[in-house]
Order: sequence, then C-alpha cells, then structure tokens
Amino acid sequence: GGGGRGMRMVMEASELEKNYKMCRSEAETSFNNPAVYIERFVTNPHHVEIQVLSDQHGNHIHLGERDCSLQRRHQKVLEESPSPLMTPELRKRMGDAATNAAKAVNYEGAGTVEFLVDDDHNFYFMEMNTRIQVEHPVTEEVTGIDLIEQQIRVAAGEKLPEFELEFTNHAIECRINAEDPAHNFRPSAGEVTVFHPPGGHGVRLDTHAYSGYRIPPHYDSMIAKLIVSAPTREDAIKKMKRALKEFIIEGIKTTIPYHIQLMDDENFIKGKFDTKYLEREFKFIA
Repeated sequence: GGGGRGMRMVMEASELEKNYKMCRSEAETSFNNPAVYIERFVTNPHHVEIQVLSDQHGNHIHLGERDCSLQRRHQKVLEESPSPLMTPELRKRMGDAATNAAKAVNYEGAGTVEFLVDDDHNFYFMEMNTRIQVEHPVTEEVTGIDLIEQQIRVAAGEKLPEFELEFTNHAIECRINAEDPAHNFRPSAGEVTVFHPPGGHGVRLDTHAYSGYRIPPHYDSMIAKLIVSAPTREDAIKKMKRALKEFIIEGIKTTIPYHIQLMDDENFIKGKFDTKYLEREFKFIA
C-alpha cells in the first residue's frame, strides 16, 4: 500500500517464493517488521472507498462512496462522488460492509474503508485508512457534512447526529501537482511567480501555495486540490474544465493541462475507466 510500495503481483506459483522474500525484505527495511499478507489479484478493478464516521457510543454510519479509479503508478489523480459505477444496491452492500468493519474494531472518528470492485460488482476489502483522506472534500460537497468538524466532535465525546443523507449533486476533485506531464511527470521545483485561483459558485480550492511560494527540491508534489460540485456529473465536468482553465500557475510546471485534457476524454465522460485506464489508454498531448 501507500502508493503501491511493497506490492508484488504473482501470476505463476513458481514466482511466489521469490516475490514473497522481496516483499519481506522491503517491509523489514521500511517498517522493521517483515510481516506480509497475500490477497486476490483483481484484473482492471475500480477503486471505490466508503467514508465512515464512528462515535464513542457505538454509533457507526457511512457517508457514501468516492471513486478513486483514475490513478498513475498507484497514485490517485482524480476523485469523484458519487461513483459512476454505483447502484443503490451496491452502495448498500458496500456501506454495510464498511460500517460492519468499523463496528468490529470499535472504531472512533472519521475513516475510509477502501475496496476494489470488479465489473460484476463484486468487491474486495483492501485497507482502512484511519484518518481524513486527501479526497475528503468530495464527500463534504455531496453530503453537506463537515468531516473535520465531526471528527473533532467525536473526539470530544459527542454522539453523532442523525444525518438525513441525500446525494443530490456530484463532486469532482483534481489533484494539482508540481510535475511536468509533457516530460513523464518530471518534478518541477522552483518559485511560483503567478498564482491565480479560480472562483465561482460550486468551486473550492484547498491549497497552501501562493504567488512567491517556493517549492523546494525535497517536497510532496501536490500543491493544490481543486474541487467542484454541480447538480449532475455532466455539469460537474463542465465546471471543472472551466475552473481548470481559470487556474493560472506560472514559474513551475503543473498537471493542470493534463486535467484539462482529461475533462474532454470520451471514456472519462462516459464513466468507463478503471485503475489502469490512464496508463493504458489516456494519452496527454503536450
């Protein structure tokens, strides 16, 4: 996990021992713990996660799903809610599984239960992130619930309120990274000479960057999260494209042009993609 580190795909039994030893060695080096586990490999899955909230009084709820299938090298590129893959029946099954998992470990706070989903709507537990996720804003935008506030209230011992959940709009988040998509996403350090954020109704920007901000060579590549919400997925895509074109960052290279082209991608618009789609089919034109 953690962006794919420590994972090995084994297609033949003869490869198992070698890869098992490599995983143990990497785990020992990274965490001083050589323990590893084996799980089923799902071909071209969808990455769908369920947001849960649990208080100190045994109450556990879920706030719907986020689709994080658009990835590069196991790193999420774009997240959205609801998932284009989702049906009411699948959401209930996945939501029940997530809340049951939280209940089984007496979980408290905000957490995310991550699953891989195949084309037949079978889903497989991957991991639970016991923290606020980078992509939490899309859940906030579709539910109207402030996850940070709820996490603090739970920590203070308050009971979860009885939320009336209605998924009446669609939200998309693009991760804006200081990378050059024209040159294999080469890191782009340096000074941000111009930082002009987008605005308007249903547009949200979470960032620490500003004009004059200097990105050092030792850095996390994500410099902003651009989130939009609209009544429908089609409207959200249009709004995101407009916001991306308004978002001007100069002095460094960013992934803004990459996201602009992604908004026009036919398969993305149709919701037909999986975790390998960007690497397998989507081509950025510089």
